[in-house]
Amino acid sequence: NFLLATNDKTIKLWKIVERTKRAVGFNTVTDAGLLRDTQSVTTLRVPSFQPSEPYIDVVNRRTFANAHAYHINSVSVNSDLQTFLSADDLRINLWNIDNNTESFNILDIKPNNMEELTEVITSAEFHPQQCNEFVYSISKGAVRLCDMRDSALCDRHAKVFEEPEDPSSKSFFSEIIASISDVRYSHSGRYLLTRDYLTVKVWDVNMEARPVHTFQVHDHLSQQLCPLYENDCIFDKFECGWSGDDSHIITGSYNNFFRVFDLKTQYDVCLEASRDCMKPMQPLRPKKIVASGPGKRKKDEVSMDSIDFNRKVLHSSWHPKENILAVAATNSLYLFHAPNKSR
Repeated sequence: NFLLATNDKTIKLWKIVERTKRAVGFNTVTDAGLLRDTQSVTTLRVPSFQPSEPYIDVVNRRTFANAHAYHINSVSVNSDLQTFLSADDLRINLWNIDNNTESFNILDIKPNNMEELTEVITSAEFHPQQCNEFVYSISKGAVRLCDMRDSALCDRHAKVFEEPEDPSSKSFFSEIIASISDVRYSHSGRYLLTRDYLTVKVWDVNMEARPVHTFQVHDHLSQQLCPLYENDCIFDKFECGWSGDDSHIITGSYNNFFRVFDLKTQYDVCLEASRDCMKPMQPLRPKKIVASGPGKRKKDEVSMDSIDFNRKVLHSSWHPKENILAVAATNSLYLFHAPNKSR
């Protein structure tokens, strides 16, 4: 198994192996891992492998560096398993998994004069089956689909997915909340999932005019954009993801809440990732956000005034085959398993 990971500027390929044997009997190292005094080594010993408890061995196989001037926001492995892309604010590079010395620039939106810059790349991903197609999202609220067969530099997109803005609802915050923070292909490749600040949308790749589904993630925040701008929360970047059968989607919110949407029934549930409200192997109780004001609230109701904007679920993912969710909340990683997907 291999894992491709990145920080701000450097991408690394890791090999992950579960082992059940350990090498013991080294000349210069004790079984506890401490260095021996070389002068005390008087005999030659050949290390041997002995059975041990299963453990995970992680080895860095390759490092891909020095190709991005800005922070990397996305890496995506191609369906051919030989190439992958990496994207920053202004460029997308194409790498070969076996060559870490050079990459090919397949998209560059950097203007000659940086004062003319009007948009940045926020996310990018390869098509799960067609190795020549990829999509990328921009801060202006659009998703562009590119075909690498058209030209070596994909500066002209094949399709653009963008919902027209309602002039009557335009405000100072319109462009900020319309910025797409994440875009994901469905496993079938038929649909696209995009996340902006307030909503998550499902697009049919054959219909560019409008999304087929639009779900409100935290609509109660639409009247609090001014304080959210002042504390910089309006610039938070939330991820989204598909279930393995493409029937459900997941995305995060504030107060360590995350939401799961059923595309068929339009049913959605708000859940909390917290040690205080969960026990191992116990089902999570849905949460409901209610308006602030006097009066008693039910146990699972949360007032809008009590939402903690420092506790947020920015990263969430669904296992590609199993019904398992991974949710990163604050400084903890939670794994949830749902044996019954009907609710």
